[in-house]
Amino acid sequence: MTKTLHVSVRLTTITGLLLSGLVFSQEKPTQPDNTKVNKQERHKSADHAKDNAGDRELMQKIRKSVVSDKSLSRYAHNVKIIAENGKVTLKGPVRSEEEKKSIEAKAAEIAGNGNVNNELTVKEQSSGSKKKPA
Repeated sequence: MTKTLHVSVRLTTITGLLLSGLVFSQEKPTQPDNTKVNKQERHKSADHAKDNAGDRELMQKIRKSVVSDKSLSRYAHNVKIIAENGKVTLKGPVRSEEEKKSIEAKAAEIAGNGNVNNELTVKEQSSGSKKKPA
């Protein structure tokens, strides 16, 4: 009987340790590196235009203009275009200063001069992805 009691205590102890390990292992995963940036940008997104047909149409026209320009990089094709009360904000990385200016010009052509806030950033290419000179 004593032997059975010792085995029972050991099993209970091991079970308790395993269960507590499971509880502690289910802690929150670490946040992605861009959490701070996302929190700063949380107040502006394309969702803000969902109730305003004019803003939605403005964003669609600018997006179509940007995506149809095949000389722009994938980064440029995926920038955030946010319209709020006729004012457009551009956010996200692009590959060059030329792309940044090109997207701003396309947005200004559609939204009107003075209605575009350009917050695009130029993302440096890594040394492994630079094109070699011809």
